[in-house]
Amino acid sequence: MPIKSRIRTVPHWPKKGIMFRDITTLLKDPVGLKICIDDFLNRYKDNKIDIVVGIDSRGFILGGALAYLLNKGFVPVRKKGKLPAETEKEEYTLEYGTDVIEIHKDAIEQGQKVLIIDDLIATGGTALAAAKLVQKLGGEIVELAFMVDLPDLGGRKKLAAAGYKVYAQTEFAGE
Repeated sequence: MPIKSRIRTVPHWPKKGIMFRDITTLLKDPVGLKICIDDFLNRYKDNKIDIVVGIDSRGFILGGALAYLLNKGFVPVRKKGKLPAETEKEEYTLEYGTDVIEIHKDAIEQGQKVLIIDDLIATGGTALAAAKLVQKLGGEIVELAFMVDLPDLGGRKKLAAAGYKVYAQTEFAGE
């Protein structure tokens, strides 16, 4: 799939030794964006999904477009302090410290089938925290979907070990 070739690699950003996978080059390319969203649509159009959850912030782009095409609602999972109504919070570990993401307490109904989407899976910390939030509200996770998997960082394995199905359109392994 030509998704990988449309993602720019920026060496040593945000710090030395990091190979940053920049999806903005794919997003600005109408063919690349269409290939990406159509792939997700084809994968999920026949699944029982009630709502799409997108992780802050690039998951909003993918999730919003996909929710629209699936004729489903969209729910954002945001960084701490960005949602105006009552929220449920989940803390997760980063390379150096912790962070918190939130979801509105009334965003997911008991038993709803949920697809969680984001641009990239690295260590899996944010995605795992988002999955925990959805489950706290009574949602049932169908799958976690990503454009890019960085398998060397172990996120996919972490999510699978927690019992979640994971889909990634492409990966950058050992690169």
